[in-house]
Amino acid sequence: MDFYRFLWSHIGGRPWTYILRDFWYKVEGLCIIALVAGGAVMGHFMWHDVLKFILAFALGYIGGHLFWGKDYIPGQKGDSGTSS
Repeated sequence: MDFYRFLWSHIGGRPWTYILRDFWYKVEGLCIIALVAGGAVMGHFMWHDVLKFILAFALGYIGGHLFWGKDYIPGQKGDSGTSS
């Protein structure tokens, strides 16, 4: 069993990306407000351009994985088989 599968099977019971997708679709407006507010705070307080770029890239990379790949299925469960 890989480390990520071990974590999500013990914390949350299914892959965290599926949990985040469910949360996003339930309170999309709140998530957008939080992302915009977070961006405003980062833009105000972070003075290193390199840190801004790395953080923005990381958040975009994580956010992209919520939507690309498999179709959204409310309450989707993780695969029970072993990972390849």
